[in-house]
Amino acid sequence: MLIDRGFHEVSGADIPGIVDEAARQGVPVFTLSTAGRTDKEAFFKAVRESVPLAPPLGTSRMMWDALSDSLWGGLHELNSSGVVIVWPDARPVAGAEGDFWIALDILRDVAESLAEVRYTGGRTTQVSVYIASASSGGETALAES
Repeated sequence: MLIDRGFHEVSGADIPGIVDEAARQGVPVFTLSTAGRTDKEAFFKAVRESVPLAPPLGTSRMMWDALSDSLWGGLHELNSSGVVIVWPDARPVAGAEGDFWIALDILRDVAESLAEVRYTGGRTTQVSVYIASASSGGETALAES
């Protein structure tokens, strides 16, 4: 299985192979777990619990811009050439709206901007984000990046 930079919607059955390939390549893997919830509180909690953040986020206020900046900083500080983020219990990406759309947009933006020399001072990170629907029955669709 090939680990591709960017944002991908995959079948839940693909996640173990992605995680195994990342481990084989020595690429850090961070798993977001929201038990199928895609609201703001669930996403913030999952990110706080599983992904390095810099600066750390407090729990009293949940601001999307602060989350985005902290996620970007935490992944950049890893000094790793690649990172995999999997969200195996999300929803189908098609038709995303509200908090779920914002969460997906943040993940896309972080993946894109960490790959840009102009934003990273020349130390880019290949971020690969894999989203799988908690209810996916083997259906796959590639999300637009």
